[in-house]
Amino acid sequence: MEATEFLLFVALGLFAQLVDGALGMAYGLVSNSVLLALGIPPAAASATVHMAEIATTGVSGAAHARLGNVDRRLFWRLAIPGAIGGVIGAVFLSHVPAQAIRPYVNAYLLVLGILIVLRALGRSLVRAPSRHPGPLGFAGGLLDAIGGGGWGPITTSTLLARNGAVRTTIGSVNAAEFVVTLAISIAFATQIGASHWRIVLGLLIGGVIAAPIAALLVRRLPEKPVMIAVGLLVVGISLWQLLR
Repeated sequence: MEATEFLLFVALGLFAQLVDGALGMAYGLVSNSVLLALGIPPAAASATVHMAEIATTGVSGAAHARLGNVDRRLFWRLAIPGAIGGVIGAVFLSHVPAQAIRPYVNAYLLVLGILIVLRALGRSLVRAPSRHPGPLGFAGGLLDAIGGGGWGPITTSTLLARNGAVRTTIGSVNAAEFVVTLAISIAFATQIGASHWRIVLGLLIGGVIAAPIAALLVRRLPEKPVMIAVGLLVVGISLWQLLR
């Protein structure tokens, strides 16, 4: 990989982290959409994104824990089922031919992009309250591993739509994401090995650079336009891939 390509992945990591810092979600969603568009197989793309996310999710989860934003009961009810679902998703994706699964992954990302736009417009497909976040965590982990992203959009959006407390919902979901990401990364490493380290490093460096900037932007950028822009970006990339 040439220096120019490496810098492009640093820029991708920086952009994805800025988005994630502003919205509290979508790092994996943005990164994986671009990696798939560049022709990287779905399993390798998801593994690469999750390995880069280990550091960022760990720092984010620790920060929320220090600030008292983590509901321990909700954390464990999301983290354990999420890790189990993530491992199952990683093993499944690792054993499916890349060309066979690619259209379905892009279709999933397309749906997530649409859901982000709908959320920005104040609409939600989930209304009823829930006392059982375990199945949600399992589904979030499973789809996050298969799609290379989606834990935040699925779990955070659903829990908030079910009238969850904003501070503890976001904090608990972010903390649980570290456990889920670590489990998914280990599963991919045992199934397909560790590869694309320069991409991982580029995404990681970009994310680290962007983290303090994102903390400032979250106070200044209006959430609604950013969410719509990100949702449309993911929708556009996914549609282009599906039409190809």
